[in-house]
Amino acid sequence: MKKTLVLLLAIWLCGICGARAAQLNKVAAVVNGQVITMFDLQKAALPELARARLNPNDPKQAKDVDKVFRKVLDMMIMDILLGQEAKRLKISVSPTEVDNEIAKLMKSRNLTKQQFEAQLAQQKISINEIRENFEKSLLRQKIMGMEVGRKVVVTPAEIKQYYEAHKDNLYDRSGLHMGVLVYAPNVNAQSIAAQIKSGKLTFEEAAAKYSIAPNKDKGGDMGPVEWDRLNPEWEGRLTKMKSGDVTELFDLQGRKAQVHLFRPGGGADKQLTLEQATPQIDAILRQPKAVERFEDYTSQLRSKAVIDIRL
Repeated sequence: MKKTLVLLLAIWLCGICGARAAQLNKVAAVVNGQVITMFDLQKAALPELARARLNPNDPKQAKDVDKVFRKVLDMMIMDILLGQEAKRLKISVSPTEVDNEIAKLMKSRNLTKQQFEAQLAQQKISINEIRENFEKSLLRQKIMGMEVGRKVVVTPAEIKQYYEAHKDNLYDRSGLHMGVLVYAPNVNAQSIAAQIKSGKLTFEEAAAKYSIAPNKDKGGDMGPVEWDRLNPEWEGRLTKMKSGDVTELFDLQGRKAQVHLFRPGGGADKQLTLEQATPQIDAILRQPKAVERFEDYTSQLRSKAVIDIRL
């Protein structure tokens, strides 16, 4: 992927001259007076194109490239609308908050500051881009908390109903660790996953031999699972697992991957009471409601905005 990114970027940079430069300076969209240029759009779309293995200069892939551009443009428009909404609501993100998020990211990957910066340099990503992404993410979270979260209600009856239906899968997860195996592109992930499932190969052995993740030397171990920091996709995946379980194959940033949930020392699972499980169930039930409410909220932002798309 890294080579593809560099190649695509090189192709574009080599082509930026004369009429090409004028094309890149064209306006892709205007959102409440704020301009998105074609250069901004193409730069933002580069990772998506690389993951999809699309060449923006190949006429045969023009339709697929256009779909990526429109998807990325839609996200850029929403970022602008949310940024403008944050100003209206007087919501801001401090440099310290961004620093804390970066520190958490480095800790989760077991990286020093020097190692983290080296990885960014290899991937042609600047620290400023990382900071901007975190700032956007934090703004989104704050807006959701202020305009969405407080309007989402989960009733005691809903919590009790969920508990009765899922209590066999609700247990104390303190001390649980997560292992991640990201398969190299040149291996047969299906075959290896089958060996792990049959017991012919342990997850740790497979991770050490076939994973391209930075934690491969530790058998894929990513350390303790911080449940309150999981995004909805990961929370949904891990909530259904018990210690020792290994997921089926799933896509992770264009690669096949698996997750192993285990408890160091082999401690037994302890089922939660209704009272103990209530915060966890509340979070599970609240998430889809919050997503639905947020979609309604962003739709309202769009309907009120003046958006001129010129693709």
